[in-house]
Amino acid sequence: MGEAKRRKAQGEPPKSSRRRLRRRLLGGTVTAVVVAVLIGLYYVLTTPGVAPVDDLPTAAADAPLFPATLDRFGVSIGDADAPVTVREFADYQCPACARLAPIMERFREEYVETGKVRFVFFDFPLEQHDNAVPAAMAARCAGDQDAYWAMHERLYDAQSTWAETNDPMTRFADYAAALDLDTDMFNRCMLSGRHREAVTNSREAGARMRVPRTPTIYVDNIRLTQPGWYQLSGVVERELGKARTAEASE
Repeated sequence: MGEAKRRKAQGEPPKSSRRRLRRRLLGGTVTAVVVAVLIGLYYVLTTPGVAPVDDLPTAAADAPLFPATLDRFGVSIGDADAPVTVREFADYQCPACARLAPIMERFREEYVETGKVRFVFFDFPLEQHDNAVPAAMAARCAGDQDAYWAMHERLYDAQSTWAETNDPMTRFADYAAALDLDTDMFNRCMLSGRHREAVTNSREAGARMRVPRTPTIYVDNIRLTQPGWYQLSGVVERELGKARTAEASE
């Protein structure tokens, strides 16, 4: 049987077609691999804390302590005598901060509410974010009704709905109502600018610390290089271990 008849009988494409098919398959495989690598790289670079951390950051031997006097400009929760203090500088309109927010919520539940760590949140609104200062004020106005963290979480969860609006006050009032706050009291607080100075002082505290970007997190005087769960929990656990060792040796 001739080659052409054999291929026809067995349902095989001609050699030239097979060569073209192999080239297409090879090209498709290479393209798929490149796309997968690029997607993976994008995910690692844009998702806080997903990459394994081999070397946890440390403070230099001569690094000064974080100036605790600045904490009065932030919002502090947790045991005042906790052996470790974590401080976050963030902007409510910052997308990276919103991505980090669920991680910080988990951190507060596992470390702050259990008394292991004290936490201080600093407002660090960036100049390019027009609604960041009103958002920070909204959280603090909600705090006047003991709902700071509830509003804090709501602002991050709903960031896409208010970040670019020309009327963020209406959205914030809606969130206050959804949280069962006294909306008249909340609106008066917002319109009066009661907490604007506090937000400004918080941002100046960040400027004093030369905060380079948002979010920026310190564990005591150690600035995290990759804010996220693995590095945050890793450094916190290491510092808690040091504190336990020091206490046991006394």
